[in-house]
Amino acid sequence: MISVTDLRNGTMFQEDESPWIVLNYEFVKVGRGSANVKLKARNLKTGAIIEKSYISNARVEEANVEKKKVSYLYADGENFTFMDVGTYEQFSLPKNQLGGVDKFLKEGMVVSLITWDEQPLSVDLPNSIEFKVTETGPGERGNSVSNVLKPATLENGLVISVPLFIHEGDVIKVDTRQGSYIERVAR
Repeated sequence: MISVTDLRNGTMFQEDESPWIVLNYEFVKVGRGSANVKLKARNLKTGAIIEKSYISNARVEEANVEKKKVSYLYADGENFTFMDVGTYEQFSLPKNQLGGVDKFLKEGMVVSLITWDEQPLSVDLPNSIEFKVTETGPGERGNSVSNVLKPATLENGLVISVPLFIHEGDVIKVDTRQGSYIERVAR
């Protein structure tokens, strides 16, 4: 059992015979009453996102999940196919179980597969991934009073906002937690 005050973003716990992952954690103390912990969590089995509230001294069961390295192969409609890098076993996960990380996947990319009771549930991405910019408009001169951004299309089709100095062919680092530009890696 783990205390709810030890839960943070990305922590996994088990409740109602299902594994959950914390998406947002907030500790709330109001007046003279007891403190509360408010969570936004995603069910790893169904993909459903709900908000939960606990008193600060509550405890939840630790999820018995395992992580192993897998390689992303391809997408086939609503299913995404992965391969275990150790055993070469292939399996598919539906889009709703990936929790929105499917937009960051590149063919051949190695990610961590989250399994619970030998059942694949979701994948865990690194905090940042490098992508090549395939299309972006020209930067406009004179608009440099503030941090001006422009849309850019990445090699996997994702469109994000980047600074004006980014050009087609540049390799940039993207934050997978927020889907935002971090820095230019290479030209």
